[in-house]
Formats: sequence, C-alpha cells, structure tokens
Amino acid sequence: MSRIFGGIRQNGYVVHDIEAAMRHWTEVMGIGPWFYVERAPIRNFRYHGEASDIDLSIALANSGPLQIELIQQRNDAPSMYRDFLKAGLEGLQHVAYWTDEFETVRTRALDHGFTVGHEGENGDYGPFVYFDSAGHPGTVIELSDVGGPKKRLFQHIADASKDWGGADPIRDFPKVT
Repeated sequence: MSRIFGGIRQNGYVVHDIEAAMRHWTEVMGIGPWFYVERAPIRNFRYHGEASDIDLSIALANSGPLQIELIQQRNDAPSMYRDFLKAGLEGLQHVAYWTDEFETVRTRALDHGFTVGHEGENGDYGPFVYFDSAGHPGTVIELSDVGGPKKRLFQHIADASKDWGGADPIRDFPKVT
C-alpha cells in the first residue's frame, strides 16, 4: 500500500493492436468481458504542459479486484503512450491508483517530487494524471479521479467479470451517469 496513493487498482498496457490484445487476454488468459471504446472522448489533454490532440482506443476488464486497461494510440500526437511505443516497448506501461479526493492526492504527489507527464479528462468521467517516471526507470503512475460516474462505470466492469462464462467478450462502454 502506497502511503502517497493508496492501493494499486489497475495495470495499464499500451499496445499496437488493441483488438489482438483483447483476443489474447480473452482466449489465452480467460479474462473478460472487455468494455471497449474505439475513440475515447479525451478532453483537455496536455503532454508536459502543452496541448495535444490525442486519439485513443481503450478497453477495460477485471481480473478479480484488479482492472486491466488496454490502450492503443491511433495517432502520433505527443503523449507518454507514444513515447513508450517509440522506445520499442509494448505491454505494461502504468499502474493506476484511484481516488475520490483527486486534487488532494495530486497535490500530495507533487509535494513529494512527482512531475506531471501527461493529463486530461476522459469525457464526463473525470480527470486523470500520469506522473513522469524519468527519474526512476520503470512503470509510470496514473492517478484517476473515481468520484461520480467513473466509480459506477468501474463497478459495472468489475461486476461483469464475476462469474463471466466467456459470452459476449467485447462490449461497448455502458452509459453510466
């Protein structure tokens, strides 16, 4: 348990082909169902403080209490995802912590010397921030606000994974308010 962030709630994988990644996780790992959005409604995205017009596909599923996120960047806009792929990497890129006290925890992280790599808002689901890991090579840290509808979305995804028998392995993101 992190004294700064709390418990890890998600592993995020950056991939070249999200459809192939969902098939792998479903058919090989037995994890699903996947909730998929081909064009994530990312707003106010900033990479190292500069606006960036990112185009992402995102898929989410749970393995027990841990959420798995797959991300495919569909353009060459500046982002930490693009940097990861350009470094010749693919796979686990970040771990995420969730909070309903986003600004408090974000400020705590900044006070502990973390720096923002990129940040934005996922539609009406609220803000997220990725902290730069340049000072220590390894996995990036994401902080995600789970107040409001994002908490209900994530609970819906977790509930769908319980006793999932393999039917309907790829689903659209539900409308959660």
